[in-house]
Amino acid sequence: MKIALITLSDKGAQLARRLASELPDTTVYLHKSAAPMAGAETFEKIVELTREIFTAYDGLVYLAPCGVVVRALDGNLAHKTKDPAVVVVDVGGRHAVSLLGGHEAGANALAVSVANALGAEPVISTTTEAVKTLIVGVGCRRGVNADEITTAVKQALAQVGASADDVRVLASADIKSREEGLLRAARLLGIPVRFITSDEIRNSARQFTHSELVEQKVNLPAVAEPAALLAGSRTKLVLPKTIYGRVTVAVAKESCMWSE
Repeated sequence: MKIALITLSDKGAQLARRLASELPDTTVYLHKSAAPMAGAETFEKIVELTREIFTAYDGLVYLAPCGVVVRALDGNLAHKTKDPAVVVVDVGGRHAVSLLGGHEAGANALAVSVANALGAEPVISTTTEAVKTLIVGVGCRRGVNADEITTAVKQALAQVGASADDVRVLASADIKSREEGLLRAARLLGIPVRFITSDEIRNSARQFTHSELVEQKVNLPAVAEPAALLAGSRTKLVLPKTIYGRVTVAVAKESCMWSE
């Protein structure tokens, strides 16, 4: 995706710099009142900028308040099949909100990618995604190929009577964020993958099975179980960590408000 990163402030610029280093093909647009940033384009009014660049990018990531972004988008929307993906991130880097074009434009996947880059929480409200309640935690040895991972995930889901269509997100530790086999497996399964920070796993008070081997190898108490539990809300394990060759899988289920 060709992505524009748009921010009004110095704090937003810090996040934009991090995103630009993690996401390919990005252009940073920085308000003229902020401190200069090498390589960034400057602008004066966010409404005028949005109108100028709205159709020039596949995705627009605003590091700004939602209210400001909604007003900037006013008058530019054409159709869900034509509009770009729009993601909004608070300048504290806490949430990445899929605001526009969740499925059609890929904003849901973009929100997860942005969240992974910043260690933020992706916020996705698309109904078809909200009703998916399973999260699959994956741990794997370095260099494991995508076929091994997809096979392991499908076997784990079969054990709980589910399929990939029931999965909202795959999850793993951030140390696996560049594991090509895992990234490709996510693409093959058509499921976004979220990476939980190592500090969040180490500091979690959730109950999960610790592994001395994982601790020795990657300095984490575990990967699959905590990743599955921490990647969602009100989660509980429905399949504890299960080993399939060189891949470890755990499945957690979210409890939605309407199901309680």
